[in-house]
Amino acid sequence: MPETLLEQHAAALRLFGERVREVADAQWDAPTPCTEWSVRDLVNHVTGEQRWIPPLLTEGRTVAEVGDGLDGDLLGADPVAAWDRAAAAALAAFAAPGALERTVALSYGPTRGSAYCSELTTDCVVHTWDLARAIGADDRLPDGLVEFAIKEVMPYVDSLAASGMFAAPLDVPAGADAQTRLLAMTGRRG
Repeated sequence: MPETLLEQHAAALRLFGERVREVADAQWDAPTPCTEWSVRDLVNHVTGEQRWIPPLLTEGRTVAEVGDGLDGDLLGADPVAAWDRAAAAALAAFAAPGALERTVALSYGPTRGSAYCSELTTDCVVHTWDLARAIGADDRLPDGLVEFAIKEVMPYVDSLAASGMFAAPLDVPAGADAQTRLLAMTGRRG
């Protein structure tokens, strides 16, 4: 079971990559639990999140400096290869000496590299479930990644919906397992 932040990030990327490889040709336009996104939109979003890491973390650039360079379709004709390249670059950027201690200029303000890595790990975990649901794959998430994501989301659960990027949290059924709790916190019904 992954223990360090870098191991958690690597495990989340690996899991998402496994689901990307399961997308059938006819499923790229299929709807996802993210109501405004198709499978391709979802994979493009998570790929884009990973592609932002090197310029922001390694190069020390700001969101404004990167500009619209990572807007639009980042998947091209080979979404799996695009994902693999983005994931490898993200892993290398976070694994670089001192990367987790650096300050990153994100859209909402200066953020420590470790917090940025935690945020993107959680994003990847939740979107793995979205992708699995959309393509009819196994949507059970590893317990360690679920617990990691719950700890990351918990302090912000009341403000997630206000960000416009999440649906409102749902009521958690009594006796719900950790995955159901995580999904409910992020506005998803498991």
